[in-house]
Amino acid sequence: MLDQIMRSPTFDYIERGLSAANLRHEVISDNLANINTPNFKRSQVVFEELLAKEIYGDGDEGKLPLVRTHDKHLPVGKFAPAQARVERDDSTTMRADNNNVDIDMEMASLAKNQLYYNALTRQLSGHISKIKSVMQGGES
Repeated sequence: MLDQIMRSPTFDYIERGLSAANLRHEVISDNLANINTPNFKRSQVVFEELLAKEIYGDGDEGKLPLVRTHDKHLPVGKFAPAQARVERDDSTTMRADNNNVDIDMEMASLAKNQLYYNALTRQLSGHISKIKSVMQGGES
C-alpha cells in the first residue's frame, strides 16, 4: 500500500518539480559564475511549460486529462513524463565580449526559483501530513 501511495501523481509531480528547481539553481549559479567570461552564453531550464503540456495536452488548457487508473490498463497514448531540460540562449548579447548574462535577471530568477522550491516543499509536507493522518485513522 505504501508503494502505491509513493507512486501517486502528486508525489511524481512534486518530485519532478523539485528536481527541476535544483537543476535551475545549478544553471543560474553557473550563469552567475561566468558573468565575466567572454563569449559565454547563459542557459535556462525549461520544465513548467513541458509539464503543462503533459497534463493538459497541446491547446487543451482547462480540460481534464485522460489517465490510467490501473497498471494493467492500456496506455493512454502519452509520451514519456516531462523532464527538465537545459536550453542555451544564443539569441542575445549583453556586452561587447558577446557575454549575455544579466546579473539583475539572474538574481531575480534565483529568487523566483527559491520561492518555487519552498512552495513545492510545503506542498509535499502537507501531502505527507494528510497521508499520515489517514493512516492513523484521522488522529493527530
